[in-house]
Amino acid sequence: MDSFERAGYGIGQVGFGRRPAVVVVDFQLAFTSSGSPLGGGEHIVAAVERAAPVLSAARSVGTPVIHTYVAWSGEAEFGRWKIPSLLEITPGSWAAQIDPRVWGQTDLCLLKRYPSAFFGTDLSSILQRNDIDTVLVMGATTSGCVRATTIDAFSHGFRTQLVEDCCGDQSLESHDANLRDIGRRYADIIDSTVAMEWLASNRVCQKEAR
Repeated sequence: MDSFERAGYGIGQVGFGRRPAVVVVDFQLAFTSSGSPLGGGEHIVAAVERAAPVLSAARSVGTPVIHTYVAWSGEAEFGRWKIPSLLEITPGSWAAQIDPRVWGQTDLCLLKRYPSAFFGTDLSSILQRNDIDTVLVMGATTSGCVRATTIDAFSHGFRTQLVEDCCGDQSLESHDANLRDIGRRYADIIDSTVAMEWLASNRVCQKEAR
């Protein structure tokens, strides 16, 4: 038993609610394609491939799928990011496009300029308007925008499930360390198999919610 366990971190489960949505953080070509200096990392590519069937399962039962992407028109919008190459991602560019492996025609897409999918976007209003109480989070990167989105989902009162094998980072070490921190505090850490099984079992509730 480590000091976190002795202090009582991570006791219990958040659990699933009645009506879910999937928030897909920045699975855009800037981060998922080897054609980008920021993208193509093995861990992120594998996460995209594992996310695709989960998203198909979500769509098949009417679960909303909401993507985010980052892009900036110039330095005035860029803030104080410490990754200058991000400024090369401009609205409408190839790098700003959602990876077609995870995109569906019924999905929603939100532009953001900061780490959390909730900050400066309509995400919270969209979730509330659709009576969402459970958010499944996936995307890139685990230590950056995925973590920020998970914390804000928790802070907005949503039951938050982080789909760990559908998240990617620049290194497995960073991915694992952040999952441990998130799981101790804010969200349940699940895998794609659990996510798909729960989505399938929740089909009746989701149809009733609509």
